[in-house]
Amino acid sequence: MGTKRHQPEDVVAKLRQVDVLVSQGQSVVEAIRAVGVTEVTYGTSF
Repeated sequence: MGTKRHQPEDVVAKLRQVDVLVSQGQSVVEAIRAVGVTEVTYGTSF
């Protein structure tokens, strides 16, 4: 079974969504869960 590969545009869109949610007052953990990303994945995106 292969892993799902995301397009760079999709990754950037999710990171922007997290930024928006955090600026609206959500914690980073809540924001990344809301966009469907795990904490580990979010931490390795940088």
